[in-house]
Amino acid sequence: MTIRLSKMFGMDIYTADAQYKGKVFDLVINLEKGRIETVTTEPLKAKTKQEAKKIISEKSIPYKNVRSAKDILIVGNKGSSPEPAKPEPTHYRYRRR
Repeated sequence: MTIRLSKMFGMDIYTADAQYKGKVFDLVINLEKGRIETVTTEPLKAKTKQEAKKIISEKSIPYKNVRSAKDILIVGNKGSSPEPAKPEPTHYRYRRR
């Protein structure tokens, strides 16, 4: 998935279940690791550390949860895609002892 950061601002954010989460407002980038860490849906103009923590915990999405980015951002938890159900065994094998 390759997209310019400048194109991400203002994108709609939806879950894989089509639930609207908001619009991309800010991106938190870890410059030491060279990667995006968080996508926020509100400005990070907090006056205190507590306000900033509240915005990051309630109004943002970890970038590792972004599944796709093209015209919209699709997000989901790491294990959100359901695994296919295992088929029930149709026969059993017993061994004599």
